[in-house]
Amino acid sequence: MEQAEGIGIKIYDAAPQETPSRPSSPQLVPETGRRKRAVAKGVQKTLSKTSMLVNFLPTGTLLTFEMLLPSVSGDGQCSPVNTMMIEVLMGLCVLSCFFFHFTDSFRGPDGKVYYGFVTPSGLSLFKSGLGVEVPKDDRFKVGFTDFVHAIMSVMVFVAIAFSDHRVTDCLFRGHVKEMDEVMESFPLMVGVICSSLFLVFPNTRYGIGCMAA
Repeated sequence: MEQAEGIGIKIYDAAPQETPSRPSSPQLVPETGRRKRAVAKGVQKTLSKTSMLVNFLPTGTLLTFEMLLPSVSGDGQCSPVNTMMIEVLMGLCVLSCFFFHFTDSFRGPDGKVYYGFVTPSGLSLFKSGLGVEVPKDDRFKVGFTDFVHAIMSVMVFVAIAFSDHRVTDCLFRGHVKEMDEVMESFPLMVGVICSSLFLVFPNTRYGIGCMAA
C-alpha cells in the first residue's frame, strides 16, 4: 500500500510539472494569429465596400493592381523603396483607368474587331496601314462624356486602392486612425456619385477593357 501510494503521488506530481512549460509557446501563436485575422478581416471589409465599384473600372486594371501590390508593398514593411513602388504602381493604374476610356472599337467587314483612340475628328486606329475603312460616325469623336467617365474611373480606383491598409499605411504613415475614419464613408460616397453620373452619362464605348455587346 505504501508503494502504491508512493507511485500514485509520483504520477500525480509529474503531471503538474509539464503544465508550466506550455504557456510559453502559445504566447507566440496569438500574435501571429491576430495578425492573420486582422489581415483577413481587412481584406473582407475592403471587398464588401468596393465590390460595387469594380464595374466602373477597365477590365484587368484592379486585378493587376491586386496581383502586384503584395510584392511592391513588401508585406507592410513601408520602406522608402516600397512607398515609391506603390506610388508608381498607383500612377500607372490611374493612367490606365483614364486612357482606356478614350478608346473605342468597331467590327470591320472581315469580322475582326479594330481598336483605336477617339479624337475630335474621329477614331484613330492604333495600327495604321490595315486597309480597313474607319467609320465616320459622330459617336467615335471625343466628347465631354468621355472626360466624365475617365475622371469617375480614376476616382473609383483611388477609392478602392485607399481601402487597402497596405497602401494607406505606407502613403499616410502616422495618420492611420484618420484614414480609417475617412475610408469608412469615402468608398460609399464615390459609389453613389459615380453611379448617378454614369446613369446621366451612359457609356457607349467598347474600348480596351470594355466588353462589347
